Amino acid sequence: MSTVALKDVTKVWPDGTTAVDRVSLDVADGEFLVLLGPSGCGKSTVLRMIAGLEDPTEGDILLNGDPVLELAPRDRSIAMVFQDFALYPHMTVGDNIGFPLKLSGIEPSPRIERVGDVATALGIGDVLGRKPSQLSGGQRQRVAMGRAIVRRPGLFLMDEPLSNLDSGLRAELRSEITGLTRELGVTTMYVTHDQAEALTMADRVAILRKGILQDVGTPTEVYGRPATLYVAAFLGSPRMNLLEAMVYVHLDRYIELNLGEQALYLPWTDIRARAVAHYHGERIVIGMRAEALTPVAPDVPGDVLHGRIRYLEHHGHESLAFLDVGATAIVIDEMGGALPEPEPEPARPIRRFGGALQRLAGRVAASAAPEAREAERASVLDPGRHHRRPAELAVRLAPYPAIQPGHPLAVAVRMDALHFFDERGDRIDVGWR
Repeated sequence: MSTVALKDVTKVWPDGTTAVDRVSLDVADGEFLVLLGPSGCGKSTVLRMIAGLEDPTEGDILLNGDPVLELAPRDRSIAMVFQDFALYPHMTVGDNIGFPLKLSGIEPSPRIERVGDVATALGIGDVLGRKPSQLSGGQRQRVAMGRAIVRRPGLFLMDEPLSNLDSGLRAELRSEITGLTRELGVTTMYVTHDQAEALTMADRVAILRKGILQDVGTPTEVYGRPATLYVAAFLGSPRMNLLEAMVYVHLDRYIELNLGEQALYLPWTDIRARAVAHYHGERIVIGMRAEALTPVAPDVPGDVLHGRIRYLEHHGHESLAFLDVGATAIVIDEMGGALPEPEPEPARPIRRFGGALQRLAGRVAASAAPEAREAERASVLDPGRHHRRPAELAVRLAPYPAIQPGHPLAVAVRMDALHFFDERGDRIDVGWR
């Protein structure tokens, strides 16, 4: 059994930069949890604190229910796989894999047997006598994994182990890693910035931005019902279309979502209508993925948007048309400034109720001086003011369609597939997903 619990964990660097901000997260026994986010969001720092390579500034870390902050890294029953492999160049593959066992005082005979079993499972049984310099990148990564597995730890920590490999090899090792960890039943925390890796490998995904936990859920949950505007913008290819809309309520009939030159109409019978109705006369953000849009004839009735193609992208198996529908897009920077928020409340574990998640905003460290706090507030980016631009609605088409930029196009909108967010970036929703 191996479980992990982070309790309001914060890490502030000596220069005052907050790398991780009050993160609370539970990882179940045998679970494969992926920490996902852009470079610099704090995901590797979380891993290093669990491993004991960094000490948190605040909060607590529990392994199997016991606090471990006073334990040395070697006493935590953790194996870590790094991005750069970290192999000993003067040792053979067999010696690299067996080195942790040698340090533990295991006799040569059982040590060689365990090394052979692990190497065979990883497909490197025929290179045990080689040095790391004689191996390919994929083989070196397998050796690094073997060195972690051979210890039979209670917890695997993997810090972007595939980022230095080519795409074909990444896909191959992706399936090997998930298969091995599930076969061994080992709890695994895996760090990546690649959403394809996260959505493919994870039992659950935890998404970080500027050190703040944005969302936690299964791949289906975080993709299908993102908790914040940031998560909606971060996940998906092409990215979700995020459009500014004014809300006008026509009681017992429909809710008009005015996009500027055109409008969509949410039926009053839609279960989300009551929640959206609270924003009558206000701006909200509507999210629609490319799969929610279907090209139709211009005169088709219903919820249809009309526009002209600005440009086309061809991807072989499909083409993407980017459509000007006279709407305004909301753009979220991956590492952009934060939105303002009220004074901090006591931290609570992340929850999935509509609009009640941790804010898209960053928080100032508790130890910051008042003037630093004011400077942080003064530097915020308001997506409603600074991050608007004419919308380019991404629509999926058949490969190499017989149309050109400037061509008119009408698309039907699946109203049940729309996502709604308030101006602070929180999901407008009704209850649990």
